[in-house]
Amino acid sequence: MTGPHPGRSLTDAAPVPYWLDRPERPDPLPPLHGADTADLLVVGGGYSGLWTALLAKRDDPGRDVLLVEAGTCGWAASGRNGGFCAASLTHGLANGVERFPDEIDVLERLGRENLDAIAATIAEYDIDCDFARTGELAVAVEPYQLDGLAADAELARRYGHDVRLLDAGEVRAEVDSPTYLGGLWDRDRVALLDPAKLAWGLRRACLSLGVRIAEHTRVTGLRRDGAALRATTAGGRDHLPGSVRAGQVVLATNAFPPLLRRLRAWIVPVYDYALMTEPLADDERRAIGWANRQGLADTGNQFHYYRITADNRILFGGYDAVYHFGNRVAPTLEQRWDTFCTLAGHFFTTFPQLDGLRFSHRWGGVIDTCTRFCPFFGTAYEGRLAYAAGYTGLGVGATRFGARVMLDLLAGADTPLTRLDLVRTAPLPFPPEPVRAAGIHLTRWSLARADARQGRRNVWLRTLDRLGLGFDS
Repeated sequence: MTGPHPGRSLTDAAPVPYWLDRPERPDPLPPLHGADTADLLVVGGGYSGLWTALLAKRDDPGRDVLLVEAGTCGWAASGRNGGFCAASLTHGLANGVERFPDEIDVLERLGRENLDAIAATIAEYDIDCDFARTGELAVAVEPYQLDGLAADAELARRYGHDVRLLDAGEVRAEVDSPTYLGGLWDRDRVALLDPAKLAWGLRRACLSLGVRIAEHTRVTGLRRDGAALRATTAGGRDHLPGSVRAGQVVLATNAFPPLLRRLRAWIVPVYDYALMTEPLADDERRAIGWANRQGLADTGNQFHYYRITADNRILFGGYDAVYHFGNRVAPTLEQRWDTFCTLAGHFFTTFPQLDGLRFSHRWGGVIDTCTRFCPFFGTAYEGRLAYAAGYTGLGVGATRFGARVMLDLLAGADTPLTRLDLVRTAPLPFPPEPVRAAGIHLTRWSLARADARQGRRNVWLRTLDRLGLGFDS
């Protein structure tokens, strides 16, 4: 794919996430200094930590819950994503059928219930985050992808989902792009929302229930302290030391360097990038249609995801997924000019009728992925600590489910959730460096080559398939 003048369209794009670059952003809360105690310490103020704190306080209003966040709540992946809130807990139905065939019916039901519960919480706490159950439209942009859409439609109907298979004319009647050859509209399993406003709304809900939140407070270590755990912290601009002694701890740091050594083998942080356009003029909007405002994704191995916002901007992201040697995570990696130019070119290939539109924002963020592409769970320190990680880009919805799992694990409860294979099993570990980086880069090259060869997978990808590692987007 190529497109006209991609660099010129980016000239004035602010190098910050659009969602976070708005006056609605709340003022930061004071950092933690000195020694503190809590019944439950939640480490991380993204969706995973916020849902855990909220549910814990609702379960037991008398429980002293303290959430600490190294930045501000929602500043990382929770404020940088595309705002696709999916019902799937397994990174898509096909992945779930392959990995959890004996319980996929249960997982699909739990996923629908989880999405309903998110909608109910948003309504209950009056969280203004533009939540809308638009569904998602998967589009074929190469002939070989049409068979995949048909197979996905058959599988979805088998599990009772509301899907509609569209031919080229029908999909272009929904959203008009000359690249579309067909589509699959999944109408009941995806909602779109404003991701930062969801995080800020959950933060406000937590505070209203009495959750204590300390921002700009980094946890630097964790150890046993009698019958409890003690977290050491560094807070504020001066990194003043502090500590929290807590009976229980939830680790909700996802892609960031984990406090538990075991997690380093299971997680790799991958950088994803996105662009946001200026608001579309009325004639530009008419030129593309999009009256039903679905989320969109094409179906290549290196795929794009995109959606239209409440103020008629288009977010366009994906394609490049970049890993840095040694699981490196750093603010400097959030900007990648070559990727932004690539995305801009692909945007104008997708929507040539929008030639001349400019981008207002460009940004990147880090995603936690694992070898099974869906979350895994566990405990440490004799059950006093629980963790969930590996959401692989679907954490907007699945983190609420993960929060419920972690609280059940901390309670030591035998529940329908803790009995799931999804919860009781772990993904295959990634190899150590330098094999880790070499394998990931070889996989990226192979996926790009498959996209260029009508989906034909080479020996490397077929070997990964046989090992149960997938790597098919």
